[in-house]
Amino acid sequence: MRTIVWFIYFWLVLPLTVPGLIKVKKLDREGRLAEKEKVVDKTVKWWARSLVKLAGVKVTVRGEENIPSDTAVLFVSNHQGNFDVPLMLGYITKPKAFISKIEVKKMPLIGTWMEQMNCLFMDRSNVRQSLKAIQEGARFLENGTSLVIFPEGTRSKGGDMAEFKAGSFKLATKSGVPIVPVTINGSYKIMEQQKFWIKPAEVELVVHPPILPEGADAKELAAQTQEIIQSGLVQDKYGAAVS
Repeated sequence: MRTIVWFIYFWLVLPLTVPGLIKVKKLDREGRLAEKEKVVDKTVKWWARSLVKLAGVKVTVRGEENIPSDTAVLFVSNHQGNFDVPLMLGYITKPKAFISKIEVKKMPLIGTWMEQMNCLFMDRSNVRQSLKAIQEGARFLENGTSLVIFPEGTRSKGGDMAEFKAGSFKLATKSGVPIVPVTINGSYKIMEQQKFWIKPAEVELVVHPPILPEGADAKELAAQTQEIIQSGLVQDKYGAAVS
């Protein structure tokens, strides 16, 4: 029953955001960008938190004081499940956008809101477009928009964490902004553990101290960041880290 109610809510609540979207577009046309960003951030945080709460999820955030307040950052996280995006949106205070697969752009209203957030859409089958998205993302970071990436490229669904793809770390090497590693513990238990059905779970977000990219290449940063995120994963009953 919880899953059915959740999906009904997911699609019925989106039309309620249309007035906010109209306001956001008006502010954008008028060049009132600071006001626009506040409306966008407030709306997406409300939407994300409501989805997580309706799923019955208890969220604990540790280490948020590690996030620099005076600069944009590149958030890098492991990717356990479908709820990782609303968790990052709703429970990490600093405003942020995402690097997302291009298919999400086609979703009604969601794609439009993501565009207003300054999200970037990457077509992994198109190398030239992917490189262009990285260059644009670096400009966003330089101009003060924080971004989130999931460099595993796919959800682990509670299995071992996949090797981080180094290409997206060029966002940090090109822009020079700090990398903030984030470990997500337990989000796969909300849905992926049951294949599709949603159930209550406890999730922990661990925000690690930032990494400065000076002097390192993308491959080195990928390995270093993955090691840090791995260190924050909880241990299962056999003593192995669970991604």
